[in-house]
Amino acid sequence: MRQVYMDNGSASPVDSRVLEAMMPYFGKDIGNPSSLHSNGRKAKRELEAARSEVASLIGAQSSKSIIFTSCATESNNLALRGAAMRYKDKGNHIITTSVEHMSVMNPLKDLQRSGFEVTHIPVDKDGLVNAEQIKNAITEKTILISVMYANGEVGTVQPIREIGEIASDSKILFHVDGTAAVGKVPVNAEDEHIDLLTISSNDMYGPKGVGALYIRQGVRIMPSMLGGGQESGMRSGSENIPGIVGMGKASEIAQAELLPEGARLIRMRDRLIDNILKMKYTYLTGSRTKRLPNNASFRFSFIEGESIILQLNEMGITASTGSACSSKTLEPSHVLIAMGLRHEEAHGSLVLTLGRGNNEEDVDYVLECVPKVVARLRALSPLYPGE
Repeated sequence: MRQVYMDNGSASPVDSRVLEAMMPYFGKDIGNPSSLHSNGRKAKRELEAARSEVASLIGAQSSKSIIFTSCATESNNLALRGAAMRYKDKGNHIITTSVEHMSVMNPLKDLQRSGFEVTHIPVDKDGLVNAEQIKNAITEKTILISVMYANGEVGTVQPIREIGEIASDSKILFHVDGTAAVGKVPVNAEDEHIDLLTISSNDMYGPKGVGALYIRQGVRIMPSMLGGGQESGMRSGSENIPGIVGMGKASEIAQAELLPEGARLIRMRDRLIDNILKMKYTYLTGSRTKRLPNNASFRFSFIEGESIILQLNEMGITASTGSACSSKTLEPSHVLIAMGLRHEEAHGSLVLTLGRGNNEEDVDYVLECVPKVVARLRALSPLYPGE
């Protein structure tokens, strides 16, 4: 049976070139970058080389702006909590959107319990936020705006540059969760007026267990962990050198291959979208045009997304029905609900996220299987009105 992996939005495989770069640092090159001996100095050089690669990928003026963390969730927590606590004397108001990842939503809920006020700006039916609504929500107590670059579930890319200009003009810190976007679309933190940018290694074919936070030069936030002062004192603890080397290599590859790989993914994505939408009672979720190159997400009336996933899995196709970080609950996706869908509509979702390992034959196989699965499940549904 053919095996097709189209859940790269949940976890992407480590690129073989990344793995090759990492291997020496699990064995012979085991120095701690804080050590003064030759092994330590080599580890330090590799640490800083990786920092430069990540900085280059996002257009940072200085590699000193990059702080390595354990994952995107930690980076989001560091950015949100660090900024809120650093500037709490200036105000207690934070602006975000209704479609953020739970690693943004939950820290903000916790900050609310500590006395902060959070305004959630709604989105339209495509998941797009209106920058003017963000501007109108600003008060004299606003200290932070947090908006994801792109939604990994429905693929919609937000007007980050426009929001960044609003934040900059208002002298308000601007945090962007770039997990789903960095390495897939061009991101320039300086030009887009981003003060804090969350970056994930695994979402661009690097290893799990490592991420980064871009902190614009001159921006000050409170550190998350205190200790030996690593990572400019922002995140103490011995650095994960194998993981960081891998993230650096993944960043180098992503920057070199961004445009041609993006164009290849868009061709496959559009084939999936155009053909699956030919099915009756089938709808695209997210923006048709302002969309990640690898994301094709749908909803099907009269059936459950979980049933689609399980039946596709039996046919060798790995896909998703929403964010992997929200899969432990039976509640419908908060993203789809925020886009105006009813609960029963939001339950019938399918997310296909393409990656480097996919080809046109994979798309052919998915287009062969999805209609069969949907037809089979609808035939069992008492709600389906038939053709």
